[in-house]
Amino acid sequence: MFIELGHFALILAFMIAIAQALIPLVGAHKGWRSWMAVAQPMASAQFFLVTFSFAALTWAFVTSDFSVDLVVNNSHTDKPMIYKISGVWGNHEGSMLLWVLILTLFGASAAWFGSNLPDSLRARVLAVQSSITVAFMAFTLFTSNPFLRLGLPPFNGTDLNPLLQDPGLALHPPFLYLGYVGLSMAFSFAVAALIEGRVDAAWGRWVRPWTLAAWVFLTIGIALGSWWAYYELGWGGFWFWDPVENASLMPWLFAAALLHSAIVVEKREALKSWTILLAILAFGFSLIGTFIVRSGLLTSVHAFAMDPERGIFILMILGVFMGGALTLFALRAPAMEARGVFATVSRESALVMNNVLLAVSSFVVFVGTMWPLVAEMLFDRVLSVGPPFFNMAFSPFFVGLAAILPIGAMLPWKRGDLRRTMQPLWPILLLSMAMGALVWAMQTGRSALGPVGVLLGLWVVLGAGADLWSRTGRGALAGRLGRLRRVPRADWGKATAHAGLGITVFAVAGLIAWESEDIRVAQIGETFSHDGYEITLADVRNVEGPNYHSTMGFMEVHRNGRHVATLTPEKRIYPAAGMPTTEAGIDYGLFRDVYLVLGDPQAGGGWAVRTYIKPFANWLWAGSAIMALGGLLSLSDRRYRVAAGAARRRREGAATVAAQ
Repeated sequence: MFIELGHFALILAFMIAIAQALIPLVGAHKGWRSWMAVAQPMASAQFFLVTFSFAALTWAFVTSDFSVDLVVNNSHTDKPMIYKISGVWGNHEGSMLLWVLILTLFGASAAWFGSNLPDSLRARVLAVQSSITVAFMAFTLFTSNPFLRLGLPPFNGTDLNPLLQDPGLALHPPFLYLGYVGLSMAFSFAVAALIEGRVDAAWGRWVRPWTLAAWVFLTIGIALGSWWAYYELGWGGFWFWDPVENASLMPWLFAAALLHSAIVVEKREALKSWTILLAILAFGFSLIGTFIVRSGLLTSVHAFAMDPERGIFILMILGVFMGGALTLFALRAPAMEARGVFATVSRESALVMNNVLLAVSSFVVFVGTMWPLVAEMLFDRVLSVGPPFFNMAFSPFFVGLAAILPIGAMLPWKRGDLRRTMQPLWPILLLSMAMGALVWAMQTGRSALGPVGVLLGLWVVLGAGADLWSRTGRGALAGRLGRLRRVPRADWGKATAHAGLGITVFAVAGLIAWESEDIRVAQIGETFSHDGYEITLADVRNVEGPNYHSTMGFMEVHRNGRHVATLTPEKRIYPAAGMPTTEAGIDYGLFRDVYLVLGDPQAGGGWAVRTYIKPFANWLWAGSAIMALGGLLSLSDRRYRVAAGAARRRREGAATVAAQ
């Protein structure tokens, strides 16, 4: 009965969403406040109904209700509880219900915290957001219903995909969806502004927190997925340029561009049309990612569904929303006259260059991802576009971005003096170049990638510090340190996020340039050396897990006669799913990881063993975490709350005057 109630709650939420998509729009057009006001309670009602629906499905998984078809196909009684819960969204139907839940969460949040918005704009934003919800609720109810019952329930389920039975993958999809769906708010603000025909500094200030929140969630989600691929798949990499990996990277790049462009709108009322276009494209690429993951068009280990019919439905959603928004943009864009003018050397120009590099790099990833499909359809050729293409085509744009970042962050608005801006940066540039040259001299027979990574990483990190320090003015050191504590959190957040990017750039370059690999057959009891480490395959045993059988290796790692770690790489078999997985044995370190993988037994005796020494791997995850922390610091800036309070006081004052 609980399942049926969850299904009915979703249907009722669908009906409310249809009403919310229409009534506030009419009210805003006619100026009817009562019609505009219904958007807020409707948004709340949608959220609570979908939350109940999601809770009902979660209860079915937790209690192993095998009368529900989705539970049968994605759960098992022996599965640990955390994976019973993550099984709710570890499949196509449940993940779509999570997508709808997050859509309604953002819509309700705009209703709850959007009191600083003009009534007409808030009504239109909530209506556009609800129209997106209508589309995805229709997709869920009509093509991907998670509440289907079975006439004859089996005694047990077929289990969740073993690759998804991992803590990293339990958290990875929710964070990605918070990012993907969060960009729908930027889209709703853009379309609402196009309908109103007005984009101003206030609009830029309103759209930034929503975009920033989505970007933070996407950053965390991508980092979790990369970390999972690193330790779970056993191939030793952190990024493979897989189509689904690319599907999350493209909107992240557009969201970063939108964040910087919205700053120009807020501060200088320039780049209005471009910022609106970025908001549309950012969400559009989120929809493209959804299409890639769920259509079966491109194969991937991350794909949720292989159903072309469902893919057509998502393609229709993409066509309606992107086509409609771009048509509206074409009609309204000429009216969005930019007020602010700026010189070639200015912060505005640096942000324009930032936007161009981010947007073009995203399009490069898109072309590389879709080109094999285009080549097969148009030229009847089977092509594979892999890491070499992406590394060669994508890297120059990020090198350029890292090079201009510290300079652009310190240039003044409207008109700048490059020589004056570079004065505090020259020592940083010289130090970065010296460190890059030192690394170049120390390494032998290796590529230039490592030294370039050191140079760029140090340049971006120290440049972020110099930018923050420049905001303390001049004077004695003690006085500047005191003023540093009073620097707004948004400035701290910007510097922190930029520093995180610098650390990530360095980590990626160092990891790729300096990692070492060894593949061999090792006998039990045999010791072999690799890159200064002595590794012994002490034993291989069969181990029983809660819902799997494991062949576990016990490997002792020593360096210079000192014991470093005992690692236990595994090969697991999940009987319910009949699927093997690889679990790497990793000794995490500040400056390097020792990464061991146990392969198959060999016909002549012994076991295949792969050994990697991965320098600065943990700096990659640390850099991503620091970027996300920077976004959170900016979100906590009190200036957002002060602006909201000031707007409320203005409205209350106007109401008092009207009453008098």
